[in-house]
This record gives sequence, C-alpha cells and structure tokens, in this order.
Amino acid sequence: MRHERAWQDAQRIDTLIQAVYACISGAAGAPRDWERFRALHRPDARSLRTVIDGDGRPRAESFTVEEYIANVTPFFAQNPFFEIETGQRVERFGQVAHVWSRYEARTAPDAPELLKRGANSIQLFHDGARWWIASTVWDNEREGLRFDLF
Repeated sequence: MRHERAWQDAQRIDTLIQAVYACISGAAGAPRDWERFRALHRPDARSLRTVIDGDGRPRAESFTVEEYIANVTPFFAQNPFFEIETGQRVERFGQVAHVWSRYEARTAPDAPELLKRGANSIQLFHDGARWWIASTVWDNEREGLRFDLF
C-alpha cells in the first residue's frame, strides 16, 4: 500500500474516521496530509457538501477525492481549520458500515469560538483486509436545524 499509516488507520472504523479529521485539520497554510487522505478513500469515492443558497434553497456540491482537495486547499491556505468529532454512531451490516459523525469546526482544537457544527454521513466498505470510505455527505447546523439523532 502507498501509505502504511492509512492502512493502519483503516483497520478499524473509529481510527479511520479520526484519521480523516486529522487530514483536513491544521493551522492556516499548514500542509495537509493529502496522500493519507487519498489512501483512506476508494479511488471512486464521492463527497457531497450541502449548501443553503441565499434564498434558502438547498443544493449539493459533489466532488471526487481530487476535486475535494482542489476545492478546500485555497481555504486551508488562508484559514486555520480544525474539525473535531464530538459524537459517533456506527451501523454495520456485513462488509458495509454507515457512520454518523457529529463535528465542530474551530480555529484551533481548544478555541472557544465555534465556526460551525454539523454531521457527516459516511459510508464505508470492507474489502476483507481494511475499511474504505465510499462516500461522505455532510450538512451544518443552522437556524431551525439541529442534529439530534443521538
């Protein structure tokens, strides 16, 4: 495997999810471990960001792994961003798992100012040797929307 650390991360669901948060978190301009991030995802994995337009209508922004990296890199170059898991629920059936992962985003892990809070819906596949992220869909809390599944 190209990335031994990611292979170790992917042995368990909880360590895989923590590794994803570690890959995207850091100080402004700090390099992110995109090689590790890539190695946690299936090559055909998709990410879908939910967005609420100014007129209140929802829309989706969908990305391949490479498109996601290209989309967030300019933001991470200019902004400190630490996404921290605050709760997790896993449902598993055979080689498939679904993870609800609640998160908070801050400018530092212990910063008092909350940037946003939301939930990731992460679908995983186990190939007999390790877990792979197949897709991630997320939404942020906002006026009238609070995550209350657990």
